[in-house]
Amino acid sequence: MLNTITLIGKLIRYNLKIIFAGRFLWFLLAALAFYLFFMVISVFDNTELDISLIYGLTFFPAILLIFYPVVFGIQRDEDARMLEILFGIPDYRYKVWLVRLVLIFVQIFIFLILFASLASWLLYPINPLQLASQLIFPICFLGSLSFLFSTWVKNGNATAVIMVLLGVALTIFSEALEDTFWDVFLNPYDTPREFSQLAWRKVVWKSRIFLSVGTIIFILGALINLQRRERYI
Repeated sequence: MLNTITLIGKLIRYNLKIIFAGRFLWFLLAALAFYLFFMVISVFDNTELDISLIYGLTFFPAILLIFYPVVFGIQRDEDARMLEILFGIPDYRYKVWLVRLVLIFVQIFIFLILFASLASWLLYPINPLQLASQLIFPICFLGSLSFLFSTWVKNGNATAVIMVLLGVALTIFSEALEDTFWDVFLNPYDTPREFSQLAWRKVVWKSRIFLSVGTIIFILGALINLQRRERYI
């Protein structure tokens, strides 16, 4: 039992070093800079300060936080000659990447709480845990989708371009899907006037189910792609 706990601890520390390696610090600083910039703009524009605004302000920095670990993960393993090692051990690559994805999502959730706490202190008092719990659904959805594309493309820069183009497309289509549970960018705290509180809660609930199922499907698809050894070695 003690050996198992020690092994798990070493695996977590190893993957955290990989996640935080490279340019992640720059993405973290950029996310914080954008966050503070958006908050300053909101104050000078005399925008109504509420939890709905803070949700919108936190969305883009959250995407920046998850972008680098999931988009460049496969390429980092390839550059470090880790793919040969992972594919040399049967089924080990699934465990490594599944643990790594869980660690990434947990890490992003913690950062979301910290960012929301900062907004609560500077702008408007909110429950940071409540905001982070809502934001983690679309962030995990987009993160797992990015990871799926990275298993197809293998190149971090190419995956980044694809995700940027896809993000633009989702933004355009979100206008047509606005106030429906299909909208990835749906703000659960921005209740439309034509919706009752009960009806809106149902829309938000369906949205979170849709995002959760999508996240699971994307992760499973990515793990299936990792079975094709000939595409990576």
